[in-house]
Amino acid sequence: MIGPHHAHLDALRGQGRLELAGPFSDRSGGAYIVRAGSLAEAEAIAFADPLHVRGSSEVTVHEWNAAP
Repeated sequence: MIGPHHAHLDALRGQGRLELAGPFSDRSGGAYIVRAGSLAEAEAIAFADPLHVRGSSEVTVHEWNAAP
């Protein structure tokens, strides 16, 4: 199941949309940051992740206003 998830992240990386990705140190899950034009666009990207589509993982999207 992790292979399709990594392929999804690789595709985002290739599109220049993936900023950061990685597992939590306690191995309870992970997080990734995507570049999107809106919250709706970020949700569409995250909810297309095979981990979400197949119900293997709960995906939560948070809008982040990063400070320079």
